[in-house]
Amino acid sequence: MFRHQGTSRTLIHNLRIATVLSFVAGIVNVSGFLAFSQLTTNVTGHFAFFISDLANFEFWKGTIYVVYIFSFLTGAFCSSFLIERFRESKKLNVFVLPTLLEVVILISIGLFNLETLNTVANLVVCALLFAMGLQNSLVTQISDAVVRTTHLTGLFTDLGIELSQLFFKKYKAKHQALKATITLRLFIIGFFFSGGLIGGFIYSKLEFNIHTLIIGAIILLISLFYDDFRYQFIRTTRRHQQRKNQPTNPPS
Repeated sequence: MFRHQGTSRTLIHNLRIATVLSFVAGIVNVSGFLAFSQLTTNVTGHFAFFISDLANFEFWKGTIYVVYIFSFLTGAFCSSFLIERFRESKKLNVFVLPTLLEVVILISIGLFNLETLNTVANLVVCALLFAMGLQNSLVTQISDAVVRTTHLTGLFTDLGIELSQLFFKKYKAKHQALKATITLRLFIIGFFFSGGLIGGFIYSKLEFNIHTLIIGAIILLISLFYDDFRYQFIRTTRRHQQRKNQPTNPPS
């Protein structure tokens, strides 16, 4: 699910990566909000807060939201830069690099106590936004902008459009494709919601607090190992099959 890109991807590939990344984004979203009362998976709300502070002439107060927005942007830039920088390498799955960086960020934050992190809350929020920028840029490039996993506004807009098109005959030829994209969007929404629900339960009821982020990191690591294992297994099987199908030279 991390190796195929653009037109070579199938619905199954997109469903797999959407399931994992949207679930992790849901965990990060609820953990960041419960810990710091800030949005940590998208920047739309930060724009609103920034404009509100400007309107009240609280310019210095509003600068933190600019920093939040810039952190998400920087994460997206770094993800794309790493992918483009190492894309020509045939031995390296370039999409692993941003994912591992996200894992390092989540674990690094999750290892600390909330009391300690609250002393540098703005820095932690910036780090989480950076991680979500990494993830959003990563999945956008992998899926050719078909999958987005860190925010839902655009998803609900696209879902509403596609559901409405099912009621018109002129889109009948596209019904199969529409149903596939609707399924994908429902999976993303559902797993983002599930990640938030389960993450919130672990954070509050099980009292994991900010350590809940480590669970998101573990899920990412498991998905990377599974993807690599599956790739190596399929590759080995195909090589074995090719050797088996090669004609044997008759004895002279």
